[in-house]
Amino acid sequence: MATEKAANLRNLSDAELERRLTELSEERFNLRFRNSMKQLENPLLIRENRRTIARVKTVLAERRRAAQAPAAK
Repeated sequence: MATEKAANLRNLSDAELERRLTELSEERFNLRFRNSMKQLENPLLIRENRRTIARVKTVLAERRRAAQAPAAK
């Protein structure tokens, strides 16, 4: 799993980001499960996954704030 940069994530649509978030959450569960069974070769993948989830959530939150800002004025 390669880390995704926020700039690349901003090119995706909201639906694609939501789908990506679901995939990453499932992958996080699988990584944590494999790590608990001592079958994960590189435990740093959990950290990369967690940070990518945070990036996706940040981009979604930025878009929600941007959509609400004109309505607040």
